[in-house]
Amino acid sequence: MLRLLDIEFHKIIHNRASRNLSIIYFFLLTSIALVATIKFDIGPIKFHLAEQGIFNFPYIWHFNTYVAAWLKFFLLLVIVSIISNEYTHKTLKQNLIDGLSKKEFILSKFYTVIAFSAISTVFVFIVSLVLGLIYSDLNEIHIIFSKLEYILAFFVKLVGFFSFGLFLGMLIKRSAFAIAAMIVWVIVEQIIYGVLGWKFTSWEIAERIKDFLPLEAMQNLIVEPATKLGNVKTLAKQIDLDVSKDYSVTPLNVIIVLTWTFIFIYLSYRLLKKRDL
Repeated sequence: MLRLLDIEFHKIIHNRASRNLSIIYFFLLTSIALVATIKFDIGPIKFHLAEQGIFNFPYIWHFNTYVAAWLKFFLLLVIVSIISNEYTHKTLKQNLIDGLSKKEFILSKFYTVIAFSAISTVFVFIVSLVLGLIYSDLNEIHIIFSKLEYILAFFVKLVGFFSFGLFLGMLIKRSAFAIAAMIVWVIVEQIIYGVLGWKFTSWEIAERIKDFLPLEAMQNLIVEPATKLGNVKTLAKQIDLDVSKDYSVTPLNVIIVLTWTFIFIYLSYRLLKKRDL
């Protein structure tokens, strides 16, 4: 495993685009702390985002993982560009000639996915912990380390998302087209949901089926946290709007995403095994 990771990180370090995108991504992860500095002071209107409770334990685990998950597209570019470069620069064929098996090649990419996801998760955990210790009104140990399932969900979400990117990179071979395919698939999932609800079954059943689709399942791992805030709930109540939902990280969603992860990695291996290099 370490040998395969060493090979992949050597490629990333010596590729300027991948290296720069990785640096930008991890810089943006740590810059979540800048949210705490957002202030509006316009006459009688004074607003400080950090004072709205977003950095209170344990809410911060939910808020920061949700925000950080939007930044995953930077690393997706790294993942698909790695695959694209393997075909463009013939390094894939050279690796196989040098004795790397096709299984080891796919595993090296998957280990890279896990490594990036793990490092990202540690970054978010540390940034969240520091911000919480600075701004949270609740600092009891049992409160600080409650709701850490959002950290686990963040890791699973990244692994699943990057594995999908890995599969698309292997399938299409060109990074730009692989990214485009990911965007198209977002639309496809909505079309599947619409067609099922409109033509074949009820909207409720269509919604349940959609929850098993890969990107929808990844999105469901960490539900938006804004409507959990007291101010938002108060406003919604005043206008008679129901914003209540299940914010928990459910075992079913975790299992669905892990299952898709296995499928994507297996399909990537099957593609490489059957492809004439």
